[in-house]
Amino acid sequence: MSKEFGNDFITIVDDDGAEFELELLDTMDYNGGSFAAFLPTDIPEDDPEYGIIILRIVPDEDGMDVFESIDDDDELQDVYEHFSVLLFDDDEDEE
Repeated sequence: MSKEFGNDFITIVDDDGAEFELELLDTMDYNGGSFAAFLPTDIPEDDPEYGIIILRIVPDEDGMDVFESIDDDDELQDVYEHFSVLLFDDDEDEE
């Protein structure tokens, strides 16, 4: 199965008002929730802070999707592991 992805970028603003641009890798529904995996575009790949950012997708009061952080470390780890399978195991199947 071949997937074609365009480069989808979003800009988010943290609680301190700082803006960050993120590249969307993929989304998934898992365990009753919707999640999105991103890579930061403003951090070099060799920076220790560089890595996959996972956010929960929730509707706001107007029904628009918004992204929020996952505060529960166990839930975050569980979702990360499922994204790892989704994002990286497909490459091994194609060899």
